[in-house]
Amino acid sequence: MTAQERSLTVAPNPAYAGTAIADEVLAPTTKTAKPPRSRWVFVWWIVFILGVLYFILPLIGTVLFSLRDRPFLNAYTSILGDPQFFASLGYSFIVGIITIILSIALMVPTAYWVRLRMPRARPIVEFVTLLPFVIPPIVLVFGLISTYSHPPLPFTYSDIGSTALLVFAYVVLSFPYMYRAVDTGLRTMDIRSLTEASQSLGAGWFRLIVDVILPNLRVALLAGAFLTLAIVIGEFTIANFLARPAFAPYLSLLGSNYPYQQAAVAVVSFALTWIAMALIAVVGRGSRNRITVTGTR
Repeated sequence: MTAQERSLTVAPNPAYAGTAIADEVLAPTTKTAKPPRSRWVFVWWIVFILGVLYFILPLIGTVLFSLRDRPFLNAYTSILGDPQFFASLGYSFIVGIITIILSIALMVPTAYWVRLRMPRARPIVEFVTLLPFVIPPIVLVFGLISTYSHPPLPFTYSDIGSTALLVFAYVVLSFPYMYRAVDTGLRTMDIRSLTEASQSLGAGWFRLIVDVILPNLRVALLAGAFLTLAIVIGEFTIANFLARPAFAPYLSLLGSNYPYQQAAVAVVSFALTWIAMALIAVVGRGSRNRITVTGTR
């Protein structure tokens, strides 16, 4: 091989060198690396299954225990034929709906104003809303009875007044759940921009909260409403000491004499509560085409 041939073989053409390197870099690889599977997936599935069984097995046991009454389904037919069952459950549902409305009317403006104008007061508000976790319901109900059982505010003198006390107590019990649900929903919103845009269009504070803030908090309010309704349906102490015909005292009274009927009532009330929650979710999420900024449609 001559020197000229060796030079042609060794030295590549510089005009094509960059193109060859670029083609080699940009060429797609035939083997794609699969993302590594987490070694904890199996463990998390076990935890999930154990959690499901923790909630499902007691319900299955309650259903099986209620079916032991003879004749078959006697426990269910007896409670469905008892007018006091529907009266107590309906009373608790009505009290729960009123409690949800009052909690929303109180917590939405409070959380909105704290986040918009008074961020330094947020720790104080959070501490106040956590007090129902510290104060037992028995202390709360005795305080209500001792305060409102004589003039000038004798609420306990009438059924309407006692029901009002029950609702107010449930509103207090819903503080930790409703406030945190509303506050979490407000975090996902640019409330300052929404406020400025609404006020520039001539909206007042009331219309701003009703037409702009509330529709954007729909999911968060549903979460708080679910928890509040569950608290109202299952609360016993306050309703019992105020002598209200609520569902929990009725369930306790039934269990002392008719254990199979008590289990059947627990199963039926569980189903009805979930149906009510589903209806609340359908009604709350059904209206999606609402104005987001006052004045724009």
